[in-house]
Amino acid sequence: MNHTAPGRPTSAAGLSALRAAVAGPVLTPEDAAYATECTGHNLLHVPRPSVVVCATRTEDVVAAVRFAARHGMPVAVRNAGHQTVLPDTGDWLLITLRRMPDVVVDAERRTVTVGPGARWDHVLPETGRHGLAPACGSAPGVGVIGYTLGGGIGPLLSRRYGYAADHVRRMEVVTADGAVREVTPDGEPGLFWALLGCKGNFGVVTRMEFGVFPVRRFFGGGLWFRGEDTAHVLGVWRSLLEGLDERTTTSVAVQRLPPLPHLPPVLRGAFVLHVRVGHLGPAAEGEHLVAPLRAAAPLLLDTLAERPHEEVGAIHVDPVRAAYVTETTVGLRELTAGTLAAYAELTGPDSGCPLSTVEIRALGGALDREPPVPNSVPSRGIPFVTFAAGAGGPSDAARMTGPLAAYARRMAAWGDDRSIMNFLSPQAAREEADVRRLFGGQRYDRLAAVKRRYDPGNMFRLNHNVRPA
Repeated sequence: MNHTAPGRPTSAAGLSALRAAVAGPVLTPEDAAYATECTGHNLLHVPRPSVVVCATRTEDVVAAVRFAARHGMPVAVRNAGHQTVLPDTGDWLLITLRRMPDVVVDAERRTVTVGPGARWDHVLPETGRHGLAPACGSAPGVGVIGYTLGGGIGPLLSRRYGYAADHVRRMEVVTADGAVREVTPDGEPGLFWALLGCKGNFGVVTRMEFGVFPVRRFFGGGLWFRGEDTAHVLGVWRSLLEGLDERTTTSVAVQRLPPLPHLPPVLRGAFVLHVRVGHLGPAAEGEHLVAPLRAAAPLLLDTLAERPHEEVGAIHVDPVRAAYVTETTVGLRELTAGTLAAYAELTGPDSGCPLSTVEIRALGGALDREPPVPNSVPSRGIPFVTFAAGAGGPSDAARMTGPLAAYARRMAAWGDDRSIMNFLSPQAAREEADVRRLFGGQRYDRLAAVKRRYDPGNMFRLNHNVRPA
C-alpha cells in the first residue's frame, strides 16, 4: 500500500492555537480517529498527513489554510475521497469536508447550493422532490464539488447539457492567503474560469451554486452479456452509436466481477460485458433503440426500464465499497473497428486479463460545445474515453500494474493527449510537462498565470498540479 509517512507540524504551540480556532476535530497521527478520517474510497492510497482539520464551517477552512501558510505546509482537500494524488514526503495538511453536507434547492430558479461535504446521493432526493435533476456522475456517492471542479461527466444528462462545470453560477472559495472570496463570472472571472476544470489547484471551495434541469424520469439501466460474446456485441454497439442523438448516453465495460452476495446470482464471480444506456426520451423510444442490442447475444441480465431520475446510479451500478484499486485512463480521438478489436483482444476470454473493469464511454454532443460562460475543462471535443481498473486485496495491486500499462500503451494508438480530469489516476500527470499536454499549452499558460495570482507559493499542489507562472 502507498502510505506516505506522517510528518510533524513545525509548531506545537501553533497546533494548539489551531485546535482553539477550529470548531471541528483537529487530528494528528496519535489520535484514534485519525486513520478513519484519512481513509477514502481507494484503500491502496491512504494519505498520512501531519495534521487533519475536520472542517464544520468555512471559518475552520480559513483557520486551516492560515495555519498551513504560517508553517509552509501544502494543503490537500477531501470529501468522499474518490480521487487522491499523494505527496512524496514532508509535512502537509489535509482538510476533510464531509461534515459540511448542506443542500438547498431553489425550485423556482432551478438552482442548487451545496456545501463542500455534499455528495450526489444527498442532492438527488432533494432535487427529485421538485422534478429537477443535476448533471451528476455515474456513482451517487461521489462528492459534488470535487466532481464539478474536475469538469463532471455523467451517464444521462451530459450529452444533452454538457459538463457539470458548465452550469455553475457562483462559488465561495478560501484562497491560499486565507481570504474568503465570492467567485462569479463577473466577480473574480479569472479564478472562476480556472477553478472549473482544474480541480483543486486554486483554493478550497466551501459553497457552490449550480443550475439543474426539469428531468423527472428516464429510460435506462444495463444489459449484461457473457464475456465470450464481447466482440460481437461491441460491433452492434458501435453501429448503434452512429444514429444516436444527444438524448441518449451509452458505454460498455468488460467486467470480471467478484463473488459478492449483494450481486445478482447470475453475476457473482462472472466474466461479463456490461452495456449501459440512459435515454431522456419516452420509454417506448428507448425500447426501440436498444432492440438491436437485446438481440445481439443471449442476455444474462436486463435492467432497462423507465425510472425516476433519482435512480440514475442504476445505469452503471458502480461499486460503493472501498477497495484496493489501481487504474488508468486514455482519452480516445476515435473509435474504429481496430480500436474495438484491440479492446476485445486485451480483455477477452483468452487474454488472461485480471482487471476488474475496462470501460469505454461515448462522449460528444453538448460535451463538445463551449458553454455560455467558458471554463478551463480541457477534454472538450474528445469523442470517447476509456478507463481501466484492477481491484482486490492489498497484495493484488502488483499483478494489475503490467496489464494496466499494456492496455494504456495499446489504446494510445487511438489516444489523445487530453483526458477526463476526474478519471486520472494518482500516478498520472505528475510532471509539469504531462499537465501541460493535458490542458494544451495556451490553456496551461493561462492557468499558471491565475495560479501565480491566487496561490503564488503553490500551497495547493497535492494534485495534478499547475505550477505558478
